[in-house]
Amino acid sequence: MEMKYGGYAGKVLKIDLATRETSEYPWTDEDRALYLGGKIMAAKILYDNIKEGTDGFAPENMLVVSTGPLSGTNAPASSRFNISSVSPLTGICASSNCGGNFGLNLKRAGYDALIITGKSESKVWIEITEEAVNFHDAGELWGKTTSQTQEALSGKSGKMVIGPAGENLVRYAGIFSEERTAGRAGMGAVMGSKNLKAVTATGSRKVDVHDRERMKKLYKKWIKRLQEHPFTGDALPKYGSGFLLRRMQRHNMLATHNFSKGKFDDFDMISGQTLAEKYLIKNVGCVTCPVHCGRLVEVNGKHVKGPELETMALLGANIENKDLRKILDWNYLLDELGMDTITTGNTIGFAMELQEKGLWDCGLHFGKTDNLAQVFEDIAHRRGIGNELAEGTRRLAEKFGGKEFAMNVKGLELAAYEPRGAVGQGLGYATANRGACHLNAGYLVFMEGLGLHMNPYTTGAKAALTIMNQNLMEGVSAAGCCMFPLFLFYNSIMLNHVNNPIMKLVQAVLPFAGPFVNPLNTLPGKFFPIHLPDLYYTKALAMVTGMKMNVGVLKEIGERGYNLERLLNIRLGLTGADDTLPKRLTDEPQIPGNEKSRVPLQPMKKAYYKIRGWDANGVPTEKKKKTLGIN
Repeated sequence: MEMKYGGYAGKVLKIDLATRETSEYPWTDEDRALYLGGKIMAAKILYDNIKEGTDGFAPENMLVVSTGPLSGTNAPASSRFNISSVSPLTGICASSNCGGNFGLNLKRAGYDALIITGKSESKVWIEITEEAVNFHDAGELWGKTTSQTQEALSGKSGKMVIGPAGENLVRYAGIFSEERTAGRAGMGAVMGSKNLKAVTATGSRKVDVHDRERMKKLYKKWIKRLQEHPFTGDALPKYGSGFLLRRMQRHNMLATHNFSKGKFDDFDMISGQTLAEKYLIKNVGCVTCPVHCGRLVEVNGKHVKGPELETMALLGANIENKDLRKILDWNYLLDELGMDTITTGNTIGFAMELQEKGLWDCGLHFGKTDNLAQVFEDIAHRRGIGNELAEGTRRLAEKFGGKEFAMNVKGLELAAYEPRGAVGQGLGYATANRGACHLNAGYLVFMEGLGLHMNPYTTGAKAALTIMNQNLMEGVSAAGCCMFPLFLFYNSIMLNHVNNPIMKLVQAVLPFAGPFVNPLNTLPGKFFPIHLPDLYYTKALAMVTGMKMNVGVLKEIGERGYNLERLLNIRLGLTGADDTLPKRLTDEPQIPGNEKSRVPLQPMKKAYYKIRGWDANGVPTEKKKKTLGIN
């Protein structure tokens, strides 16, 4: 059957590991127009198939690997692929995003998405080609690290694999493709629970594009703008995402001592600038990306991927470690073992505070980190205290206490932005579907100090702006793209000119922007048939797919996806009471004597529900579901 839209391979592959049967999952042009691809496509598939009470480790749980229509088209930063499932860490729907080569090659093999269900009786790896799907014994791969596994499969084009942490069901194990990671929420543990070590994809099919000539011209302009922008053209290539660490310190946003503080005395010893000066070999990028924010460093005589901002902060300031060399080594080790560095840093910090408060004699202490490499090995293999740490902060708190300073939302540990220094980010953490994710939260922290410098302690317009960002970022993710080019949309920010009079006016006006932003959040997309300067995604999607695409359509697709995930989470037991933060963040001022330096969550949450079209318990209303076409 001929497809109406460009940008797609045209098929969705479903694999039942229990029977080793394969089939084509139905996915129509109407589905493509409503859900686009990526995480929203995955949300729809999970929404239609996951039943109440499904456990993350249950054979009937699905692992959905999905691409977007821009994947494989040479659009800037379009190599992303998404992995969604019921998380064994949180118990609700979660997604994780990766910049490796698997998604591109899955598409070249003829598939837009892959659905894996069931559990194999024996250890297995799957080989996907244009002609066939083959199952291979993975006995010799079991126990290997992520790089060893990929080396053993070196003849295959696209690979996604797990390490020992996934095999041993560490609840925050990730999935790895090249040196890139789908790190969050335990997708690697889902693979491990299915006895699945790896999946490879190989093919040579090209993606059909609706208007290739116009697309090429747009991409040239897009790349030029990325290279000119102070963030994507200068700061990120020079210093990586770690360049933001200094800004976080300046604005009391740097998670320190298990989020008890927002500043770290030795912050500059672990910054992106210091990494560039002392350890950087060169900057590198994902396929199709001109930004090159990745770091190449040396560990154990090898040239390997360096740490991102979250890793530097959470394995640095959060555990009172000022040794950047250790962070580089740990980052490599955790990647090899196949673990999420964000949850790892939070879990270690929480354990250190449990020790500090006499609640658990685990032997871990702030600032004393010489034994951590062994602890990480023990987590991955569930040995000794590692077996407890492998469960994450929520389950540790259930066993040892300390819930008020267990830094998670819905079971997912916080990113490194301390929300008492950016209260809108706190609202985003509390309402994000997968838990305390900085991106799923809408990344309002960028407006509150990293770029726009909107007053971080006021609540005005924070709910409206959070929803706007969440919806747009959902749409961008569904397209198959990285979020960094989205910073072009904030062209007026000019990170290097924050004291400009125009910038100061923007800062003053933003808290009152709610009434102007709310129509974008509440009205149907048809009321916004526009393209915005530097928001290139909408034009690119129109040229690639041939769909009617503009800001209104993209925001509505994003909103549809956000509500689908919300409804699935409610089916899995989520309630409005779960949209909260640890009491440390809502009840304790970060700065002693300054009551503004805590997150006033409830008024923002009430406004958020109202703007979203959810009832007082956080459930999307029938009117909202009807508006979005959700059955």
